Amino acid sequence: MSSTAKIPGRGEPARVSATPDASPVTVREVTGEIFVTLGVLLLLFAFYEAFWTDIRSGELQGEAQQQLDDEWRNPRTTHLPELGEAFAQLHIPAFGSDYHYAVLEGTDEDTLLAGPGHYTDTQMPDEPGNFALAGHRVGKGSPFNDLGHLNACDAIVVETQNQWFTYRVLPMEEGEEGRMAASKSCLDEPLVKEVASGRYAHVPGRHITVPSDTAVLAPLPGAPGVPADKLGRVITLTTCHPQFSNAERMIIHAVQTEARDKSAGPPPALTEGKGN
Repeated sequence: MSSTAKIPGRGEPARVSATPDASPVTVREVTGEIFVTLGVLLLLFAFYEAFWTDIRSGELQGEAQQQLDDEWRNPRTTHLPELGEAFAQLHIPAFGSDYHYAVLEGTDEDTLLAGPGHYTDTQMPDEPGNFALAGHRVGKGSPFNDLGHLNACDAIVVETQNQWFTYRVLPMEEGEEGRMAASKSCLDEPLVKEVASGRYAHVPGRHITVPSDTAVLAPLPGAPGVPADKLGRVITLTTCHPQFSNAERMIIHAVQTEARDKSAGPPPALTEGKGN
């Protein structure tokens, strides 16, 4: 062996020359890597939204339930709820007997992380007008994820400290005959007429609209400026549409059919749900 030859020693890397015909990296390969990375990031974000935020929301909803229980066991004098304060329970029997959420005052992000929130400029269940709520559809507890499965006449029950309020989802159909046929199984005759051809004839049970459509929150949805003496009592539920998007809003409208004191016991509608 020549005295000038050199063998790489311990810790000294062997030098490998690049082959002359090595292919350069193409724009297509770089673009593909970028899209793969973006896809992974989107999957991680979806996982965060659908899993980790649910955990935090569950903790906050539990705190809201506890606050509500404490308040109802040791009631103060009648007062309007403060922002972020729980004041009612929402039940949707069609989603099962275990579906119930503490409803909080306000619709800011912190409040909606804990559960459905009440639009502060809308009415309360014991007032003529529109008791309107917002809730997340995916992640953050997903209280309104299944609103698209509600049908005409399905019950929505709101429980307050002293009363139960039952609402029935309005028909999805248009036209007097269709709305009458869809509502006569759950509404009394005067209310069927109101739904088919009266004050609620223009109010759909479910529809999709844009985020700027604030008319859905009017005391009579879709008809701002109606005098107080012409109002009925409705509930409106709003959530994002489609899933994982903020582009539109899904709206549910239901009309109040019963108000009863807690002393009379729970309303029959509360036991209509699946899995009871």
